[in-house]
This record gives sequence, structure tokens and C-alpha cells, in this order.
Amino acid sequence: MRIFIAVDIDPEIRERIREFVEQVRGNAPDARWVSGESLHVTLKFIGDKPDSEVRRIEAALGSIQAERFRLSFRGAGFFPTPKAARVFWVGVGAEPDLAGLAKTIDDSLASLGIAKEARAFSPHLTLARGRNGSGAPGWHQGDRHSRQFANLQAYLEKHLPPDFGTMTAREFFLYQSQLSSKGARYIKIARFELCSPTI
Repeated sequence: MRIFIAVDIDPEIRERIREFVEQVRGNAPDARWVSGESLHVTLKFIGDKPDSEVRRIEAALGSIQAERFRLSFRGAGFFPTPKAARVFWVGVGAEPDLAGLAKTIDDSLASLGIAKEARAFSPHLTLARGRNGSGAPGWHQGDRHSRQFANLQAYLEKHLPPDFGTMTAREFFLYQSQLSSKGARYIKIARFELCSPTI
């Protein structure tokens, strides 16, 4: 089972992003655009695990105590760089609790033998991926100058940075990713509630 951990986003923000994508996707028609239902803020990608290990991961996540936090969705950019763009993303601004939750998850799963993240946590929403190459944010061997997002970059330079709103994250999820010729389908397999902040 291919799994990852993420925060879902509120329907109102999801709809604003969907409308934005409809406005701009004609500027990068060859990109692989993410469907609105698939949007989420990834906390940790785990990969393929047998069902027995998924149950152990679920148990470890269930023991995590973390507080709710605010997230804002605004601005857009490209990974790994604008000139070698493979990924088009929306920026995620968050209280330190988001990075803290990602670290807590990383530490908790390390006790199960799951490797810790090598890169610093960089929250974002992926809206589109180039036709070739990885969807991961970091620089990869083989990345080179690319013009597949050039028209979209020109469009964004002429318009104000998008602002999709702010929400409170009250929970996070363990997801299953099912890959097919039509793209990935994400299924929530476990929910973990975040605590109300203590006063």
C-alpha cells in the first residue's frame, strides 16, 4: 500500500484554487494538473508498505499529541527553480505548529524504521507537474532549463499574487495513494484529531 500523511484543506479554499486553476491552466496545457479533490498539504511521504506495517504506522500516529494551527494559502511559484520548473505550487504560510507536527511525525515513525526526511520541511500545494521528471521539490540530476511553464510564468508576472484564504487545521490524515493511467487517487484511511490550543 502506497501511503503518505497530510492535512486536508477547507472546501472554500479548495474551490478558490479550482477557479484559479481554470483561469491559468491554458498557459501550461501540457502540464499534468492536480484535480481539486486531490489537494492537500503533505506532512510526510512514506511510500509502499505492507498492510501489517500500515497498522503499526496508524498506531504510532494515533499516539501523537499536537495542537491545531492556522494555515494561509497565497502566492505561487516553481520547483526547483523558475528556469528549470518541474512543479507549479501555491505557497502555504503557517504557524510553527505545522513544522512542529511534521517533525513529531518524522520522529515518531523513525522508531518504526522509516527514514527521516533529509530536507527541511517546505509546505506547499502542488497544482501542476511538468510532463517529464519528478514532482518532488528538490533539485534532481537531469534538471535543466525548461520552457514548459514559460507562458504561465509570464501570466503570473502581470497579475497580483493569488490569495486563497486562511483556515484552521483541526486534523490530519493517513492517505493511500492509488496510481492509475488517469493519475493518482487519494483515499483517507485514518484520521487523527489535533487538540484545541491550551490557554
